[in-house]
Amino acid sequence: MTSTFAVTWDYRCPFARNAHEHLLTGLAAGADWQVRYLPFSLGQAHVEEGQPSVWDEPGQDSGITALQAGVVVRDEYPEQFPAVHRALFAARHDDGLHLEDRSVVARVLTDHDVPADAVFEHIDNGSALAKVRAEHEQFVASHDVWGVPTFIADDQAVFVRLMNRAPLGADPQPSIEAVERVVDLLTGWPDLNEFKHTAIPR
Repeated sequence: MTSTFAVTWDYRCPFARNAHEHLLTGLAAGADWQVRYLPFSLGQAHVEEGQPSVWDEPGQDSGITALQAGVVVRDEYPEQFPAVHRALFAARHDDGLHLEDRSVVARVLTDHDVPADAVFEHIDNGSALAKVRAEHEQFVASHDVWGVPTFIADDQAVFVRLMNRAPLGADPQPSIEAVERVVDLLTGWPDLNEFKHTAIPR
């Protein structure tokens, strides 16, 4: 039976990177999931009262350019989205690059056969930002979403931190098991509100 759920992301969050690597790895291996990828601006979530929003001054936020690019690729170039999505996370967390640098985002797009100029046209004309804002605000209002990665199914939503990664070429079985455990808890045991280790063994 197909599992249908959504997961938020902002490319700056390492835990979003972990979760989305598991999603991409599982889906590539044929996992029976229907996943909606939801942009969530961590910059907007942390705007202090009385300060301008990211929607009004996107240039103040270091992650909004890449987030907009991800949404454009998701909607306009869906076949390339998995590779671009993974690569934008890698640019930030593996390569230590700055996602506010348009040349970094453009290089990721070009490397994965997405026309960077066409993507930036959506960003520059404001349509990409409008889409990010609409989806961000929709799920803040409907599910009280406040961070990434948040898994959402029906009227349930849960913030999750998965500690392990699933880099390209990883065995997909642990990814499938991890995601399905999260979704099973989300949909099958909503009584569990919080379950957090007091320390992380390393």
